[in-house]
Amino acid sequence: MRLGSINGRAWLVTIDGRGVDIATSSAGQFSADPHLLFECWEALRHWAQGLPDDIYVPINPEALELPVRHPRQVFAIAANYRAHAAEAGVAPPEQPLIFTKFASCLTGPCDPIAIRHERVDWEVELVVVMGRAARNVLAADAWSYVAGLSVGQDISERQLQRLGPMPQFSMSKSLPGFGPVGPVIVTPDEFEDPNDLALGCAVNGVTMQASRTSDFIFSVAQLIEYISHLVPLYPGDLIFTGTPEGVGATRKPPIFLKPGDTLSSWVEGIGTLNNPVIQEQIV
Repeated sequence: MRLGSINGRAWLVTIDGRGVDIATSSAGQFSADPHLLFECWEALRHWAQGLPDDIYVPINPEALELPVRHPRQVFAIAANYRAHAAEAGVAPPEQPLIFTKFASCLTGPCDPIAIRHERVDWEVELVVVMGRAARNVLAADAWSYVAGLSVGQDISERQLQRLGPMPQFSMSKSLPGFGPVGPVIVTPDEFEDPNDLALGCAVNGVTMQASRTSDFIFSVAQLIEYISHLVPLYPGDLIFTGTPEGVGATRKPPIFLKPGDTLSSWVEGIGTLNNPVIQEQIV
């Protein structure tokens, strides 16, 4: 199942660009609010499997919005690819390095990224969307708590990140618009192997990052186990699982986003974010 949001309403979306309004097509059996659907996720999946193909209509992919509007918590993982840890000059961690992003930074798959500083960087990531409450979960059971997977960008303002004696991860990665997610949520059963997905990003058509999630230091299941033993996870919570090598700050010379750029980010089997970069207008 592939779930998207159009005009604030939940839609089923096919991989070939068609869709159906869930609340309308179910005659109100399921809510139009995407967040409320986590409460009946399995029933929704069963209903969706029985829909006839001719009920789907063409949709404009640029109409797709942020698929998870009200996550209670947004976690992010630092240095979860060995090659990225190496380019950042840090040793591979022995346990997940966790920080948080403010939910207010989340934005949609085609929304602009407004920047005011000169050291704004890209970080393509696989995003895990939790489907039900999880506490003290074992890795062997972790995938059963996952609603689906999405594409994310952990946009980072490097000057702010390195300001002061301690890294400012949460603040430097939570400025408005610094968390594009989308274009859809895809349930794990849609993938041949959800633990091995190609992902990457490009700036103005030039590939900057290209890797596979099989290169994780800590798998999705291990992350859920670790986090859920520290704090409860709730339906709709997001986990940005880390970025691979190829960020702009470690290039020689460094490369950063600038107004007029287009940042494209993708994960195999999910889709692509296409976010234009604009100059922030300070009023």
